[in-house]
Amino acid sequence: MTARSAPDRLLSVLAAFDHAHPALTLTDISRRAGLTLTTAHRLVTALTEWGALERDPSGAYHVGLRLWEIAALAPRGVALRQAALPYLEDLYEATHENVQLAVRDGSEVVYTEWLSGHSAVGVRIRVGARWPLHATGVGLVLLAHCPPDVQGAYCETPLQACTDHTLTDPARLRRVLAEVRRTGVAVSSRQVTEDALSVAAPVRGQDGAVVAAVSVVVPYADARVPVLVPAVRLAARGISRALGWTASPPAPWSSPASSRPSPDEPGTDCPGTNGPGTDCPG
Repeated sequence: MTARSAPDRLLSVLAAFDHAHPALTLTDISRRAGLTLTTAHRLVTALTEWGALERDPSGAYHVGLRLWEIAALAPRGVALRQAALPYLEDLYEATHENVQLAVRDGSEVVYTEWLSGHSAVGVRIRVGARWPLHATGVGLVLLAHCPPDVQGAYCETPLQACTDHTLTDPARLRRVLAEVRRTGVAVSSRQVTEDALSVAAPVRGQDGAVVAAVSVVVPYADARVPVLVPAVRLAARGISRALGWTASPPAPWSSPASSRPSPDEPGTDCPGTNGPGTDCPG
């Protein structure tokens, strides 16, 4: 067996922490990082002295503020959030529903900001949470604007189902991605939870490349997709302009026609439309 390098062992200590395990004892860290207790103790001590980890009165370790300071320098993290926040707040004020900002990391979407109202539909999202690209509105937007080889490779992998309505058919996913590119928005109906629908749009950087996606998540039963689309588009364009992008006005949004799925196909029945599937590209 090849010996693990010092950087690999150090990073495995940090990787031991996640949303489900925000506080760990030294024994926990040793076990989750796959390190001996002696090695874990030495690395944890060094990280704590530097400020990457902090120890609370009970003896448990947490991620330290020094890491937050470093992470704040990431262009797709706090910097993007600061540019986007005024427009996310405007979108929230217009809808009083969950508003989200996300970026792509490999085959997953990572949420960098989330605004929620007291009466908004419950969502399984928090800042830093990860979800498969095909299962969310923001993920569909980000995947739709990936290079063709990236899309092809993703569609060839097993597509995880979160509900009975999640996109799991590669051919249908390819059609949906084409519609997202055509319409400029993604509508994800009941793909993560049975009671929610999201509308998402792309955020572009100065060079026009899609760097993030913004969405609003509403109760499925009360969703009015044609009303939500302009609001989400406006927020996305505002964030894009704040990042230095300049573009011509968008074309009017219309529901898919030529590639519209059957009304009986899972995940295509959107409320507030003229019929099942008529306003649901994703």
